[in-house]
Amino acid sequence: MVGVGKLLKQAQKMQQKMEEAQSLLSQELIEVSGGGGAVTVSVTGQGEFKSLNLDPEFLKEDPEFVSEAILQAIVDASEQAKKKSDETMSGLTGGMQMPGLF
Repeated sequence: MVGVGKLLKQAQKMQQKMEEAQSLLSQELIEVSGGGGAVTVSVTGQGEFKSLNLDPEFLKEDPEFVSEAILQAIVDASEQAKKKSDETMSGLTGGMQMPGLF
């Protein structure tokens, strides 16, 4: 049976690696374009939205189309950030699900 001290050290190492990974994810910027390049959304690897840029000419289009393009770009950016976070964290946890990490 593995000693409690050894398990605690392993847990501390994993926690440190996870904190380092989360720090790197918070610095990584993911940029997603939509609407033929008229919409650009930037989000960190942790899912924090940083910017939304719109081509002024694009705003002259049908409002429903503009709204759909913006929403789709936001959804895509969020999905890419979650995927990046999941990939990074699963590498640390060996594929175990760790609730509350994202």
